[in-house]
Amino acid sequence: MELRVLAVPDCPNLPLLLHRLRRALPEALAGDVVVDTVRNEAQAARLGMHGSPTLLVDGRDPFAPSGDTPTGLASRTYRGADGHAEGAPSVAQLVDAVRSPRGGRTTAPPP
Repeated sequence: MELRVLAVPDCPNLPLLLHRLRRALPEALAGDVVVDTVRNEAQAARLGMHGSPTLLVDGRDPFAPSGDTPTGLASRTYRGADGHAEGAPSVAQLVDAVRSPRGGRTTAPPP
């Protein structure tokens, strides 16, 4: 499994996402997370970054917004099980994203 995080320079939510990934993943996978710095809109579009930070699991964004949401460098928020916006998916959502047989597509865990 390939785990890749896309983030703008100095993304304030990158440390939170990496911390939660370490908690969500078996130790063997946690060390295999690649972090790529995205510096411009063209790179964001090419990589499929829908805001910073974006997690790709085997090249797919399991938390991709529906519809025609544009790619870009803006900060990204994720909805937790309680509906509140956070700077990264919850540990439970990340576990679901890496284990999901649905091609990585996840939904928020039930409350």
